[in-house]
Amino acid sequence: MNAANLLKRGVTAFAFCGVLAVGAWAQGTTPPTPDPVQDTKDIQQDKRDVRKDTRDIRQDRTDVRNDTKDVGNDQKDVNRDKAQLQKAASNYGANSVAADSARQDLHRDQQDLHADKKELVADKKDVHKDVKDRRKDHRDIHHDRVDRYKDNHPK
Repeated sequence: MNAANLLKRGVTAFAFCGVLAVGAWAQGTTPPTPDPVQDTKDIQQDKRDVRKDTRDIRQDRTDVRNDTKDVGNDQKDVNRDKAQLQKAASNYGANSVAADSARQDLHRDQQDLHADKKELVADKKDVHKDVKDRRKDHRDIHHDRVDRYKDNHPK
């Protein structure tokens, strides 16, 4: 690198720093206007959100419980169909009508089991999301209360 390139880069860097400094100076911070009434409204809305999230959590947990029971019942059906298939295959042969019917029943029950497992996973995700939402709403209530206190008690 020669001296001309170093000088150009130095001037460019200095100009860029100047632009950043002027931008920061021009953005001066203005404090928000205190509004305790709006903070109170925000607190009430957040409380409504918490109650709604709690209802959603209870409903989702009920869904998880029901889906868990469905998965257990479907697993019993699959096991029963496997036993029927073995019995039909040993009594009538592997390619018999009874064995074919038992295979179809087994296939349908396995599809039901798979669908119920997917529902169970989705419901568990819903519970997790609702718990996260409720936690966020509790945090918002706290922040709104702090803001309202600061608005009512200026320094």
